[in-house]
Amino acid sequence: MKLNIDEATRLARDVLVHTGYSTAAADTIAAHLLDSELRGYTAAGLARILAVRDRLSLKKISKVVEDVNITKNTAVLAHIDGQDVFGYLVGQRATELAIEKAKQNGIAIVTANNTWTTGMLSYYSEMTAAQDLVSIVTANSTPWVAAHGGTTGVHGTNPLCIGFPGATPESTPIILDTATSQLLHADVVLAQRLGTPLPEGTAFDADGKPTTNPDDVFSGGAIAPWGGYKGSGLATVVQLFGVLAGSPAFPPALEQFGFTVIVIDPTQFQPIDEYRKQISTYVEGVHASSPKDAGSPPLRLPFERSAAQRAAAQKAGTVDVDDVVYKTLKDILNHKGDSTSSAD
Repeated sequence: MKLNIDEATRLARDVLVHTGYSTAAADTIAAHLLDSELRGYTAAGLARILAVRDRLSLKKISKVVEDVNITKNTAVLAHIDGQDVFGYLVGQRATELAIEKAKQNGIAIVTANNTWTTGMLSYYSEMTAAQDLVSIVTANSTPWVAAHGGTTGVHGTNPLCIGFPGATPESTPIILDTATSQLLHADVVLAQRLGTPLPEGTAFDADGKPTTNPDDVFSGGAIAPWGGYKGSGLATVVQLFGVLAGSPAFPPALEQFGFTVIVIDPTQFQPIDEYRKQISTYVEGVHASSPKDAGSPPLRLPFERSAAQRAAAQKAGTVDVDDVVYKTLKDILNHKGDSTSSAD
């Protein structure tokens, strides 16, 4: 289903409000979801609203929570008890707090626990890059992912994100945001919802055999790791950053995740103009580097594809939403789906 961007945004916001979120919270979440849609990550787009509703229903949560508790707050660090608030709201608050502290003091570390599903970490790194700040963002989760050489879940999908401002305020930032698993949790959930198979080589069943059935992942199986022993090592690091933030080593299903954002002001080390000059030199050097295969497009930096896809979608003014997802969201608003609670 092709929707114009405003229509898709309204649909997301309206269903979130119907689910029980305040208008302000719904706007925050919808903006993140639409950014995922525009950049081509549809499993983490509007479809995620259905996963949110499923989670609230499964946990028998009759009223959504939006308030977090800042348990430690100093000039350069803070800790947030998410109080089971949706991670999109917790991550946004943590990043805003880290930006404020880094702007004032040059560096900031903000951690959060007791949250779930923090979304696309590049969304937070893009927030920091827009303020001329460098960021490192991690989020651990339920052990759905096998380690290298194994077939049972010991890691979350565990994305690691590192972001830098671009060569100019208008330039695309340089952001590496990579899950350490072959699939996102959202990919498996969406395949399960749509009844579609997983790609070959991306998951194991409970017996440790390769599977394409998404149901197998949540029935004692696991998602396959990404990047061999190196990717698995990064997954370990992210899992332990979650522990640093206050999560258990193996968070329960969609509960008690840990989120960490570290923000650095590069002007503490050199003038911003010099920093931008060197970034520009690096970007130009990568673009000018010869591709391995003759006739291939110029080499690109992390986030350039994503930003270009978003710009193209914004120019076209539309996003493509899966027909099943669209119909389910519309049915909710037409009272054919159950509301989790009414908004205050």
